[in-house]
Amino acid sequence: MAGGAPEDEAVLAESVGLALLVVLNELGPAERVAFVPHDLFGVPFDRIAAVTGRSRPAAKKLATRARAKVRGVPVLPGAELERHRQVVEAFPGAARGGDLAALLDVLAPDVVRRADPVAVPPGGPVELPGARAVVEGTLLLRQRARSTALALVDGTVGAVVAPRGRLVCALRITVADGRVASYEVVAEPERCRPLGLAVLDLPPRTAPGHALAAAHDGN
Repeated sequence: MAGGAPEDEAVLAESVGLALLVVLNELGPAERVAFVPHDLFGVPFDRIAAVTGRSRPAAKKLATRARAKVRGVPVLPGAELERHRQVVEAFPGAARGGDLAALLDVLAPDVVRRADPVAVPPGGPVELPGARAVVEGTLLLRQRARSTALALVDGTVGAVVAPRGRLVCALRITVADGRVASYEVVAEPERCRPLGLAVLDLPPRTAPGHALAAAHDGN
């Protein structure tokens, strides 16, 4: 994925979603070669094996390993994960629209935002306490919300900011009592690298050449 033409990356990001493109960029080359054609474009493993010079079982094994990374392992049970997802989803949505009331509604009154220094404007505070301060800081950076997508971040519902699928920062978000209780903006490269990033959803499978596909090992 990395190193492609910007226009190709923009099309792919629109097709598969920003979060999936970020995670694909984290896969090893061999994993991408096996996973992307099959899971995203429906190419049979026989063809993938012929192109890569690997056996069909080896190609399937690589795709299975990649698929596990792409999907991740949520640390919350399904119902609780979905409740957290609804809360987190409302956050960038309100930010994109500049909706002050909606932001205040989704944030706990004593919410705290912590951020790596590179993620805030020069001289800006790395910690913002209280909903009003967090809303003001969020609205200052509302342009970022247009490149924000939900993702699993270390097993919980969070978000990635990734223009054209290139990770700028990840948001670790804590939800309590139906609101965002705190969140951390992780932007330093050395802190982003060990993050466990995965997607919340894979697109439904379509014909090769279109976007894009959930996995079926039997092909």
